[in-house]
Amino acid sequence: MKKSIVVLLTFFTVHSCAELQGVVDSLPQGGGVLSNTDIASGLRQALDLGIEKQVTKLTKTDGFYKNELVKILLPAELQKVDKGLRDIGLGSLADEGLKALNRAAEDAVKEATPIFVDAVKEITFADARNILLGADDAATQYLTSKTQTSLYDKFHPVINNSFSKVGADQIWQNLINRYNAIPFTNNVNPDLTDYVTEQALKGVYTMIAVEEKEIRNKVGARSTDLLRRVFALQDQK
Repeated sequence: MKKSIVVLLTFFTVHSCAELQGVVDSLPQGGGVLSNTDIASGLRQALDLGIEKQVTKLTKTDGFYKNELVKILLPAELQKVDKGLRDIGLGSLADEGLKALNRAAEDAVKEATPIFVDAVKEITFADARNILLGADDAATQYLTSKTQTSLYDKFHPVINNSFSKVGADQIWQNLINRYNAIPFTNNVNPDLTDYVTEQALKGVYTMIAVEEKEIRNKVGARSTDLLRRVFALQDQK
């Protein structure tokens, strides 16, 4: 009888240990349970990498202009200007105008990158775990919702300055004057600074999302211990 009890206890002990080991094995390795603060720090690191690796690409020549993800196209009210100029053989002038908008964005992002870095530092993740377990761009979406309005106010004067710096204001004044001189056309005078500011911001968020998706889907893209630990949780969802 005693032998049977010992065998039974041994069985339950081994079985319980196996279950306990299974629970341990299912936890993220290298640091145990992560707090909301740890996860928030990991999300900020992912966003910082997006700025460091992807947004900096936008600051180079043709960073916007030759990147189909973020290339700034003409607003609706200027598309008729583009068509009107091409119809009278001024296609190269129209191309110059489009390139000027993208050059202004490239220059502005170079000047404003610290603004985005500071925005990431200041952002608070009230529910970091749910964001971590969300969509491939969940952290970028959250950053956008929390910073877009304030960043627009800071970014707009930078864009305005860049317009003058790269000569885009003079180019477009010339373009619009040429277009307005075409017979039977309605004069246009759009707010290009406002439009390019919005498009440049959209481009920045788009490129941050590219890096976030990379980190979420490729273990090799997790370049720090914190990123590996935090996104190991996401891998289990």
